[in-house]
Amino acid sequence: MNCTQNEKLNQVTPHTLIVGVDIAKFKHVARAQDDRGKILGKPLTFTNTKEGFDAFFTWMEEMQHKHEKADVLVGMEPTGHYWLNLAYTLKERLISFRVVNPLHVKRSKELDDNSPTKNDIKDARVIAQLIKDGRFSYPRLPMDQDAEVKTGITIRNQIVGDLQALQGRIHNWLDKYFPEFLTVFKDWSGKMALATLEHIPLPGQLNQTTPERVAEIWSTYGGVQRPSHKRIQRLQEAAARSIGLTVGLQMAQREIATNIKRYKMLKEEIQALEEDLETLVLTLPGIAEMLTVPGVGRVTVIELYSELGDIKNFENPRQILKYAGLNLRESSSGKHKGQTRITKRGRAKLRALLFRTVMPLVRHNRAFKALHQYYTTRQENPLRKKQSLIVLCGKLVRILHTVGQKQCPFDEERMIRDIPHLSLALGA
Repeated sequence: MNCTQNEKLNQVTPHTLIVGVDIAKFKHVARAQDDRGKILGKPLTFTNTKEGFDAFFTWMEEMQHKHEKADVLVGMEPTGHYWLNLAYTLKERLISFRVVNPLHVKRSKELDDNSPTKNDIKDARVIAQLIKDGRFSYPRLPMDQDAEVKTGITIRNQIVGDLQALQGRIHNWLDKYFPEFLTVFKDWSGKMALATLEHIPLPGQLNQTTPERVAEIWSTYGGVQRPSHKRIQRLQEAAARSIGLTVGLQMAQREIATNIKRYKMLKEEIQALEEDLETLVLTLPGIAEMLTVPGVGRVTVIELYSELGDIKNFENPRQILKYAGLNLRESSSGKHKGQTRITKRGRAKLRALLFRTVMPLVRHNRAFKALHQYYTTRQENPLRKKQSLIVLCGKLVRILHTVGQKQCPFDEERMIRDIPHLSLALGA
């Protein structure tokens, strides 16, 4: 993952055929040039099919032979998911390829013709120019186990999104038909609450049901061994004074029953999926050591692996911070010194994952809590709370990188001793 600009430039030689490809859903456009930026031949439009890929590879071989180029370097934008088919095919054929930042393509398209015109042929040319100048990055294409984990996490995130939307619909139903329900139950997802919503959700039904029948429903469908008769009484009192709607009740009962069944199904799917992901990830080298950090759970480590792959691919934790868009930027000129902020140029999901992980750490992890307190209360340059959390994201990355690389368990006491102001704050 570590490659300087000079090393990138050295990959493009006079013997290199540079091919820029503008990616689309149905048809791609390729443009070839040499290391000096001279256009070679005519552009090629090929379809996103096996026949189209074969035509593309034949075209590249002809261009290599015609212009006496021994090597070929293909560049493309990682446009949505449309680029993946071509990228994996290039990898199978052992053809070198790189990706360029779409923002760089957008901002450099006027350099050659001073025109904001945009079309597929021009974009392919701009991509090839960026490859020539070494302004590219190395794509990480998950293979085998990595691909399984990546796909599994994607499925999990989709299910979690569906679950959150479903929870919103259930709250909406309660607000309309039984707004007093949550005065009896703190959470509608408990065993007794779910059994009630699935079988006797409406206030009118509860008014006509005996306490013994409610207790039976909780025992049979909720698995409650000793139903609380006081809670049954409170529930029926709430139903008696309910202001919930009294129209459309037949379909309302069907709606809540359907949503509760879907809720249970999604919870079971998440549990089964997480068990499969744990089987794939938790036996890998360095993963068990990451779990020794207090506050870092299994799902967090699995999501981190899906974003980064093997952490040994990163020689320095600063590379991970840049990959997540947590590296710093500054806008200064002359006597003006601008504010320092994070670039946010990187993996938004990885950045959000680190931030979500750090938030509970500052509440429950002794060392991180003390560091957060120090950063926000120090006399010189105190940080705002959110700034402190961003700094602690960097600290967490360095810790996870170290324990993952060296495969050594996390030592909280050593961390405290190694930071003087932290050891003083905790009296260590």
